[in-house]
Amino acid sequence: MKKIHFVLLIVVGIALLLFNCATTGPGGKKSLILISTSDEVSIGQSMSKEVETQNKVVDDPVVANYIDGMGQKLASLSDRTDIQYHFKILESKEINAFACPGGFIYVYSGLLKTMDNEAQLAGVMAHEIGHVVARHGVKRLQQVLGLQVLLSIALGESSEITQQAVGTGVTLILQGYSRQNEYEADYDGAYYMTKAGYNPQGMIQLFGKLQQLDKGGKATELDKLFESHPPSADRIAKVEEEIKSFNLGEKQLTFGQEEYHNIKSRLK
Repeated sequence: MKKIHFVLLIVVGIALLLFNCATTGPGGKKSLILISTSDEVSIGQSMSKEVETQNKVVDDPVVANYIDGMGQKLASLSDRTDIQYHFKILESKEINAFACPGGFIYVYSGLLKTMDNEAQLAGVMAHEIGHVVARHGVKRLQQVLGLQVLLSIALGESSEITQQAVGTGVTLILQGYSRQNEYEADYDGAYYMTKAGYNPQGMIQLFGKLQQLDKGGKATELDKLFESHPPSADRIAKVEEEIKSFNLGEKQLTFGQEEYHNIKSRLK
């Protein structure tokens, strides 16, 4: 009997490895994910509703279309095109951005006002796409909430426990990921923005600006960002080293200042 039980465990384990090894990064990187794509998207939808209940979404169609267009371009060149991505701006002085599972990506208007060009914005959006590709959100929720709760969210169950879990999930995402996850998303982001024709130095420029803002005492707007992300100096050093591996040579890559300034001027 024990032998049969052991064999069944092996069969189940092999099945999980075969059917749940999902792409989670450039170069065909794969990881074992226990939540299906459809369930991940359902969880992300529930979380995005919670986010948009608590925050005002910038509804200027010119700005919204610009952000979505950039995001879709970057997402189409990522290693995960099996989902529909959604890109929105939240009206807030906060200098941050985040991604819910399933491709629901938000950027705060405070961060948009801080940046100077499209390459910097592309770095932010590609970084968040990197989190979605790597399924960092689902992995974190699996660890904290457990599979049963996540499946209840995915099935749309409206129990009080499920609703509390959605709120908890949003809080966890806003708290950020491990430093290793952030470094991974930085690399993926730099890679994807380069594929899209943006100069990856834009990402380094942004880290430099955040570093200067921190020195200038802009603590209130930067609190969440610095709580959840590695030090800017470390990120600059790592991304600079990673860019060298892209072998860009004489490739002409854009920073895109003019159109970005036009969009930035529309923000309240």
